[in-house]
Amino acid sequence: MSFNSVLKPGIFNGQHFIVTGGGSGIGRCTAHEIASLGGSVSLIGRNIEKLEKVCSEIEEDGGNADFFQCDIREEETVADVVANVLSKHHKIDGLINNAGGQYPGPAMTIKQKGFEAVVKTNMMGGFLFAREVFNQSMSKTGGAIVNITADMWGGMPGMIHSGAARAGMDNITKTLAFEWGHKGVRVNSIAPGWIISSGMDTYDGAFKAIIPKLKDAVPMKRMGTESEISGMICFLLSPAASFINGTSIRIDGGASLGNRVWPLPNAKNCEPFEGFHRAETPDIFKDD
Repeated sequence: MSFNSVLKPGIFNGQHFIVTGGGSGIGRCTAHEIASLGGSVSLIGRNIEKLEKVCSEIEEDGGNADFFQCDIREEETVADVVANVLSKHHKIDGLINNAGGQYPGPAMTIKQKGFEAVVKTNMMGGFLFAREVFNQSMSKTGGAIVNITADMWGGMPGMIHSGAARAGMDNITKTLAFEWGHKGVRVNSIAPGWIISSGMDTYDGAFKAIIPKLKDAVPMKRMGTESEISGMICFLLSPAASFINGTSIRIDGGASLGNRVWPLPNAKNCEPFEGFHRAETPDIFKDD
């Protein structure tokens, strides 16, 4: 089997992409789809075992991938990793700023250290990678950057640190799109809603109990799939999106719309798209 992408086969032939957080979840899925469309991929992350596994999967499927260990919060390390990618692949056509992480908790309990750690991971790391990829490569050759944010327009109760970081990343997207457009660099972002991904297994306690019920707050009465996210990422990287710049696209089944007063009836005709042949069901949903 291979990735069932809706995009044209070979559309990324001869192009190279960086996917941060490529060892799991949406990053893993996106790397697979890019490779299935002919692109080569450099996976970025801290866990070597996970990166090696995804590289092996892509190569087994006939694609091309390598990996670089990196803490995206460390400025000098990011610069060195981008330089190492370029020494091997000569140019970078696309960057997917996917790496991120957070933990739930009410605002009154979150310490400065924890707040800063989430902001560095979910905002600063993405900015550093974008800056280095632009300065070292895309300022000369053009390219496309896709940042991953979140549904934070109504605030993020229980995750104030992540909401602040994601809102900052949304503004960074718009600013870079305006500053770098004249160099042929497009910068867009996507805001995933509740997605069935491995990241859901990282939560515990009260929030873990809520996760299986999240679909009830979505008009389509389901959660999204990783391939419903990667498909949009790949579209934004493709030539078909060559005049889309500075835009944020919500992929949340309409969960960010409406209000609590309007009732959500049972849904129908809302089947998910599952193009990822190696998709793995998170443990929390196996008995759902």
